[in-house]
Amino acid sequence: MSPTRLVPAVVVRGHRVASGLNGDPRFPGGTIRMQRPHFAAFGLDLGALHPATLNVSVAPLSWRALQPAHTFRAVRWHPTEPAEDFSFFHLRLHRDDGPPVEGWIYLPHPQTKPEHFQAPDVLELLLPWTDGLAYGMPVRLEVPVGQMAFA
Repeated sequence: MSPTRLVPAVVVRGHRVASGLNGDPRFPGGTIRMQRPHFAAFGLDLGALHPATLNVSVAPLSWRALQPAHTFRAVRWHPTEPAEDFSFFHLRLHRDDGPPVEGWIYLPHPQTKPEHFQAPDVLELLLPWTDGLAYGMPVRLEVPVGQMAFA
């Protein structure tokens, strides 16, 4: 990664749509499982990552996308839902009780996302399965300074 910034965050509960744990029959197995083949077709293989997002809050900070590592436009990943735009940002997650974990910040663009919006301080992370993460746990996000800004 290029120069990075460490940002404090806390693990928070999400909508449970990405994992499929909310039981929505439109998304069997979760949205991430359904989207992965489409991202792979664009050259981003997420197969080694857990098919769910880990949501974190960076409050009281807010974030702003600068230059994503990847942006895919008009991805038609579902047979009846509208196409969406997605961006991905490099990430290394740090915690006090384990080694750093590499993954991605996953950003469905709010302008094209039909529902399940996130609070402005929440980011969705795609990571390998990582034991020991829990709601309320403090973590640190290491993000390239040219990809995202935090204030």
